[in-house]
Amino acid sequence: MIVPVRCFSCGKVIGQEYEAFIERVEKGEEPDKVFNDLGIERYCCRRTLFSHVDLIEEVMKYNT
Repeated sequence: MIVPVRCFSCGKVIGQEYEAFIERVEKGEEPDKVFNDLGIERYCCRRTLFSHVDLIEEVMKYNT
């Protein structure tokens, strides 16, 4: 739900890159090129950002 601050496998800080990654991919850029430009080279870090599903807006509907 919340963007992971660190990679779960190696511990590298990657949370600050999430918004830039999403914006550029939604504009039509290739994810692998965006990762390279952002300096995310390890496959574990790429997996962590690429597979993240942002559900916070869905959960906030049910907060009472």
